[in-house]
Order: sequence, then C-alpha cells, then structure tokens
Amino acid sequence: MLNSPRPSVDQTFDQIREALDHGSVDAAIRLLEQLKQADKVDVFDELDVEDQAELLPRLTPEESADLMVELDQEDQADIAERIDDTSLSRILDEMEPDDAADVIGDLPEQRQVRVLAGMSEADDVRPLLIHPDESAGGLMTTSFITLRPAMTAQAAIDALREWSPDAEMTYYLFVVDRDRKLVGVVSLRQLITAPANKLISDIMDRDVITVPAGTDQEQCANLLREHNLLALPVVDANGVLLGVITYDDLVDVIEEEATEDVYRLGGVPDEDYPLSPVTYSLRRRLPWLYINLVTAFLAAWVVSLFESTIAQVAILAALQSIVAGQGGNAATQVITIMVRGIATGDVTRHNALKALGKEALQGLFQGLAVALIVGAGVALWQGNPVLGLVIGVAMVGNLVVAGVAGALVPLGLRVVHIDPALASSVIVTTFTDCCGFAFALGLATLLINYLR
Repeated sequence: MLNSPRPSVDQTFDQIREALDHGSVDAAIRLLEQLKQADKVDVFDELDVEDQAELLPRLTPEESADLMVELDQEDQADIAERIDDTSLSRILDEMEPDDAADVIGDLPEQRQVRVLAGMSEADDVRPLLIHPDESAGGLMTTSFITLRPAMTAQAAIDALREWSPDAEMTYYLFVVDRDRKLVGVVSLRQLITAPANKLISDIMDRDVITVPAGTDQEQCANLLREHNLLALPVVDANGVLLGVITYDDLVDVIEEEATEDVYRLGGVPDEDYPLSPVTYSLRRRLPWLYINLVTAFLAAWVVSLFESTIAQVAILAALQSIVAGQGGNAATQVITIMVRGIATGDVTRHNALKALGKEALQGLFQGLAVALIVGAGVALWQGNPVLGLVIGVAMVGNLVVAGVAGALVPLGLRVVHIDPALASSVIVTTFTDCCGFAFALGLATLLINYLR
C-alpha cells in the first residue's frame, strides 16, 4: 500500500499557525514533527518569536536544541529572553558547548549564572564565555576526542566505540601528553588502516597547525581554507589543547565575513535587511551619505575653479563626468579585488608593493584602451580632435589614479587598523572625482584656444 503524499511545507506552516492561533500547541507540535528536519527548521524559522518560544519548551530538549541551533544569533537571543531558566538550561545541555556559549553570552549576567546553575554540562561551557565571540576561543568547542601517544591503534578504536562521539568530531583525533599539551593529530583514515598494534606516536602527524585562543575568526577561516583542514585546534601559550574549531563553524564565519565586506563596500557598516525597520536602516545608512555629501562638495569645488573654462566650452560640463565616472568604476573594481585579497590573506605586507604596481600598470593599460575609444568618439562627435585629445589624456590619468588609489587606500587603512571595506570606497571615489575633473578641465584650460 502506498503512503499518502506528505503535505507541502507551506500547507503545514499554515496549519501550524492556525493551530497556534487557536491555542492548540499540541496539535502544532504534531504537525511540526511530521516534517523532515530541514523542512522543520524552515517552518520553525518562519514563525513569530512568541510562537517559537511557546513551542520550544513543549518539545523534547533534543528537538528544541536541533531547531534553536539553526537560528541566527539575534533570533536565538529573542527566544532565550522568553523561555524560563529551567527550560533554557535543558535545551542548552543538548547543544554543543560552543553553541550553548553563544546563547548564554547574550543573556544578562545574573541570568547567565542562573541558567548555568541549571545545566549539567555547565563545566564545558564556562571556559568558552571568557573569550570574545569573534575569536578562536569564542568559536571553539570543548567537546572533542583526545588520544595518548602510547595507545595502540586498536585501543584507540575500542575507545572510540565506547565513547560514541558525535560524527563531526571524528575526522581528526588530537594526541596530547600527560600535561594535555598537543603533540600530534591522527585522521580517522590513518587510525582504521594502521596495524592493530601500531602505536599512535608512530602514525600521528607531529606538525599540527594551531591557533591561540585570541586569534580573529577571519584568520582562522583563512587557515582552514589554505590548508584544507576540517578542524582547527586552539591552544594556550604553553601548547595545552583548549578546544577545537570545527569546519561547520568556520563555514558560517566565511559567510559572515563575506556578507560584512559586501555591506561595508556599499557604505553600510552593519547588516541591514530589506524588511528592517526604517529607523534602524536610517541610523546605519545616513552617516555615510553625509560623508559622501562632504566629498561631493569637494569635487564641486574643484569644478568651480574652472568656471570660466566651462563657460567658454560648455560641452566640457558633460564630458568631465565621463572621465570621473570611468575613474570611479575602475576604482570600484580595484577596491573589491584588494579588500577581498586582504581578507583572504592573498595580499600581505610582503607582496603589497607588487600588488600596488600591478594595479597602477593595469590602470595605465585600461586608460589607454578606453581613451582611444573615448577620444575618437568625442573628436568625431564635436568635430574637434584637440577636445578628443583632452578627454583621452584625462581618461588615462584618472584610470591610473583609480588603480593606485584603489590599491593604496585599502592597504593604508589596514596598516592603521581601519576596516578597508568600510572606508575605502568613500576615500577613493573622492580621489577619482577630484582628479578626473581636474585633469579634464585643467587640460582644457591649457588648450582653451584650440577648443573655442
């Protein structure tokens, strides 16, 4: 007999909302449990936070933890505010220590104490709360498997069977000495394929890539990517193993950092969403519009220096914007490449000058290529080869400026510990606008007798 088709996720969501509207929490839970885990997470995420907070304590702690861990940090904090201490403690006990620490870290201090007091796994979570969220210590979990060098491969496999660790923790097995100092790492493949009586010290890799607890999360993600790792051990100053950052946590970091760079390149310092409150978006966008307004006045001032030239050759008012606009476009390309290169570690202090020289040369070649087309087009359009030459030469100069400034400004901001993604576009656009206007109008002023 064929099973009846599973109701669509949208239909189930509507039924759950209807059940909750009528106060039938048990019916809503039964509907939710019919879904596959991925669909269950999607439906739960779409519910209002009040409904989420009402449902979670009525589910099993394991189910609640599986749902809550998939929410973003703001939603987790909103739900935690609405759940009683006992229920929250039970749910957090079912989470990995690092995930539980993220939730507890957003609670008021007094409530942190109460929730931790109600947890049976609090000792695994407390050490993580002392580290900043965006550091290696804030990302690591204290739930990991360690082996001793003197164990045999068979003894290690027997121990794994007895411990029954989570699936994500068995890719790498870290080896520590009696003082818990990290001395090596063994992959699961190495362990399974080794002879039963082979010592762990004979098969382990002693060259282990580690990070201190204070390492920035972006640097951790770059290390993971560069060395194709699945986990990254965190150690203290004495080499004692404190915790392990797993691949899934750093994938989230890579996404967060990339999203942050996109927002900041657009002049939005914090994340903003299409449906964010107007006041929220206004506070984050308006300051950068004011800064851009200052730079716009600076560019306008440069233009004002050549009022008499524009009065004599009015077409310059239109043509100068082409030079400035192309410079801004080219600079945006360079900034994007440089900011991303800095973020991923591809651009370092050792190759920064090489990157700067490459972008200056790139600007020159692009300027020449664009100038040939623009200069010829202007000459034919206006019937004046000198005017075409003025605009063409100005284009070359401004695209070289775009290349140099687009590379130099992010590098300079990095040196003074200012986020290059946040401030580069405003500064570089000012350069290309002012230089573009100055090049076009300055050359026109010098050759005014050939342009009238």
